[in-house]
Amino acid sequence: MSKQEILLETGTNEFEILEFHINEKAKEENKTEKNFFGMNVAKVVEVIESPNLESNNYSVNPCFLGTIPLRDAVLPVIDLSIWLGMEREKHDHENIIVTQFSNSIQGFLVSGVVEINRLNWKDLIPPGDFIRKLNTKSIIGMVDKGEYFIQLLDLEHIVSDLNPGSIEELWKTEVKTDKAYKVLVVEDSPTIRKMLEKNLVNSNFQVTITNNGAEAEKYLTDVKNQAEDENKSINEFVDIVISDIEMPLVDGFTLTKRIKEDTKLQKLPVVLYSSIITNELRHKGESVGANFQVSKPDMNQMAEMAIKLIEGRQSSIEN
Repeated sequence: MSKQEILLETGTNEFEILEFHINEKAKEENKTEKNFFGMNVAKVVEVIESPNLESNNYSVNPCFLGTIPLRDAVLPVIDLSIWLGMEREKHDHENIIVTQFSNSIQGFLVSGVVEINRLNWKDLIPPGDFIRKLNTKSIIGMVDKGEYFIQLLDLEHIVSDLNPGSIEELWKTEVKTDKAYKVLVVEDSPTIRKMLEKNLVNSNFQVTITNNGAEAEKYLTDVKNQAEDENKSINEFVDIVISDIEMPLVDGFTLTKRIKEDTKLQKLPVVLYSSIITNELRHKGESVGANFQVSKPDMNQMAEMAIKLIEGRQSSIEN
């Protein structure tokens, strides 16, 4: 599966997921329950057959099954069923999904792969109380397939949970702004929201947080209307938008496109961030008008770049 084959037109709010399943031992004897999950195809490199790795007592985490050679790389393999708290029904010819994101490569052991589904982010149901009792922080949302639900996994949360503190350490910054600029943050993950808010508040930003692109659109519409009613500039309410890309309802690409197409909002700087931002895929953010793009391992750049974009815009207005 090549990256070129999975690229979608940017700003249409579409994405593709690789659907897979984990077979779980049911309470009834000799019964197996098939649970369906998905991950963003943009993070998938390939699918290989598992060499039947077994967890050992020497692992730092029971989810870690060890490493296997993969061409010129060494691939660490994570047993998803253990991390999700499931007792997997083992069988021959299981699969390892090889992924690459946040400048790291890892494999996830699953029972089997089903197919690729093209979806719209508005069709992704945000996680709620009806989700089965898994670690729900790892579930971005649900896709209704009619006969069953696909649970879309937050792979970054899973990987960071296996190495606690690593992301927060990477996000530290000493940058501070003299003026308390107003930033709108758009992020569906509670963990990332908390860390990003801490990062920006420490840099002297006034932070408003929305959970997804749909909420951000409503907030910006309200701000636009208020600014018009009070004959004020948009920048008296918000100076910059910082948004994740992968979100239910409205993704970051689509949000950015709509901001840049709005005559009242289009001068707002927009920073996009994601673990799927690579040199090869930066053109997607550029095509919708993003002013800057940050890969999640480089989030320590966020505050500094936000200040530069705001002050650069102010300088151009003054001149």
